Amino acid sequence: MIIGDNQMNILSFLKLVEIQTKVASVIPFLIGTLYCIYRYNTFILKNFILMFISLLCIDMATTAINNYQDYKKAIKKHGYGYEYHNAIVSHKLNVKKVREIIYVLMVLAVTFGLLLYINTNIIVLFVGAVSFTVGILYSYGPLPISRTPFGEILSGFTMGFFIIFLAIYIHIFDKDFIMLAIYKGIVNIQFNLIELIYVFLISLTSIISIANIMLANNICDIEEDIENKRYTLPIYIGKDRGLKIFKISYYLIYVAIMISIGLRILPYVSILILTTLIPVNKNIKAFYEYQSKKDTFVLAVKNFLIINGTLALTLLIGLLISIVH
Repeated sequence: MIIGDNQMNILSFLKLVEIQTKVASVIPFLIGTLYCIYRYNTFILKNFILMFISLLCIDMATTAINNYQDYKKAIKKHGYGYEYHNAIVSHKLNVKKVREIIYVLMVLAVTFGLLLYINTNIIVLFVGAVSFTVGILYSYGPLPISRTPFGEILSGFTMGFFIIFLAIYIHIFDKDFIMLAIYKGIVNIQFNLIELIYVFLISLTSIISIANIMLANNICDIEEDIENKRYTLPIYIGKDRGLKIFKISYYLIYVAIMISIGLRILPYVSILILTTLIPVNKNIKAFYEYQSKKDTFVLAVKNFLIINGTLALTLLIGLLISIVH
């Protein structure tokens, strides 16, 4: 086992936490925020800042844990790009220092999360705690979620739905969106089902495209994962079925967008998202033909950015139009 001696610097830290992948949490956060302002005309700056810091810290901590666990549990340590994909190996990082970074990030995430709870209510605490737990268990424990066939579903739902839901709820927590009361041991919860369904509909763009990033990653890593005893979804269902799910699920996004526009959940300008079908379809075909971590995995990330970036942009345009009128 390689034990690194190098000290942590900014570059190696950013590589350890894979800072470029944080768009997968930041963009859904922005979508939820813009949707909240557009639909509910409400925004609380303090809550926005608290959630952003907590979200970024837990996302970085989860990625660092994932790299640490891959480093510790790797059986095959040569080939498959192991020597340069893992920051601990490529930057020869001190393992003790890596653990310290993880602890600091987790403490910061919890601290700002608790401050957000104090500023809102118990719903934020509950959803935040579930998201935090899933984030940690995704990469840590005797059987990390990332090493099971449930990684795509849980990562997509946690990062796609929970982040957008919280990004909305922290601004409207006092608007009877969800009400929870505990009296003499009896829990009573009431919620606006229609609005919750609407939030789920607009979240499908993030849920599916994030799940597909994980799916594409696992399809590319089938051989390496078998070698390292990571039994992911494509290993259980096979590469061909995995590719079919990858392809079909993208088209469901556009169905959800059309329904959302028809129900006036999204502004009419969001119809522009349909134009993204052209580059997205091109990327789907390219990945279908050749699956490589080095060459084509990035296409799933590009699809996420194209679809969700356009959704965020059209929400912003719709918001500006509503302000002008």
